[in-house]
Amino acid sequence: MTGTPGRRLLVLLLAHSVLAQMVTFVLRPAVTYRAIELDVPGGWLGALAASFALVPLLLAAPSGQATDRFGERRVMIAGALLMTASAAVLTFAGSTTAGLAAGVVVLGTGHLFCVVGQQAAVANAAPPDRFDAAFGYYTFAASLGQALGPGLIILAGGGQAVPATGALFASAIGIGLVLTLCALFLRMPPRPAESREQETGGIRGLVRLPGLPQALLVSCVVLAAVDITLVYLPVLGTDRALSAGFIGLLLTLRAVASMTSRLFLGKLVTSLGRRRLMIGTTVLSALSMAALALPLPPAATACLVVALGLGLGVGQPLTMAWLATSTPPGLRGRAMSLRLTGNRLGQVVIPSAVGAIAVSAGAAGVLCATAAALAAAAALARRASYSA
Repeated sequence: MTGTPGRRLLVLLLAHSVLAQMVTFVLRPAVTYRAIELDVPGGWLGALAASFALVPLLLAAPSGQATDRFGERRVMIAGALLMTASAAVLTFAGSTTAGLAAGVVVLGTGHLFCVVGQQAAVANAAPPDRFDAAFGYYTFAASLGQALGPGLIILAGGGQAVPATGALFASAIGIGLVLTLCALFLRMPPRPAESREQETGGIRGLVRLPGLPQALLVSCVVLAAVDITLVYLPVLGTDRALSAGFIGLLLTLRAVASMTSRLFLGKLVTSLGRRRLMIGTTVLSALSMAALALPLPPAATACLVVALGLGLGVGQPLTMAWLATSTPPGLRGRAMSLRLTGNRLGQVVIPSAVGAIAVSAGAAGVLCATAAALAAAAALARRASYSA
């Protein structure tokens, strides 16, 4: 990614990542607030969150094959169009629970196409000795979008318990149109001939990579934990009479903290190693998540969210870099989709399970259960090899 064409590609990829996450991280909390307006039971909020990953779970592997065969740009364009369509569905049909679920399903599908294309593009454009830093910068851009998205909640009525969700849905349409335009301007460099020969095989070899099950499980638990903060921090806020603006601030702080850990990921890996870094940050996430369930003052809650963001920010780029190092260029789309399949499975199973806990234990119980899942993930991380 050197020279003028490389810089242009990098800028467009990072911009695409920022915009895709902005759409996702403004729409998903907005859907939760709209569900609260519609008096959707707390137990169903977990199912609503899981609908984001339900259809993408089935499409994750085919999306990787499509990326390897047709190229990253086409897949990202399709994803951008679907994300824009999801905002339109929520705007015009989001007054019912079925409409909300439909919008979230379309959003999840578009998000899947965007991130598979983005991750394969980074893996195929960055030099192998820069994978940790490249994926750190890529996920830094994703965290920037995750920080900017909740910021729109503050603008849409942060002083109220429930913001103006209609305005949030409409703003996401505009962001989605810019996302689509950004994808149209992407131009990926041609892949070498040997990478095309690798497209027809090697998927069984990917499944047999040493430590892959543990790495995928850690990745999916960490991502599910991010999802749960998106869904249940607003619920926790309403339970404790915290304003929507403060909850938006917490979500922004979490994203900014993740940005910080990702920005320095290359140096952290050099100092600590991938395995030790993964274990330590997952433990930090588990402790912070558990402490958030306690009735603490707002300032202490904000500090815990920062610690949580620092820990959660590391898991995704580390597993991306490890997979990119372990797979040839012609199979990297499938490798990233394999990781995303595990992530989507976790996004379906874990929020649904904790949604059942919410019926009796509320949002605080959900956070404790998620902390336990993160602690188990830290134990699994000890058995995974991230050195490739």
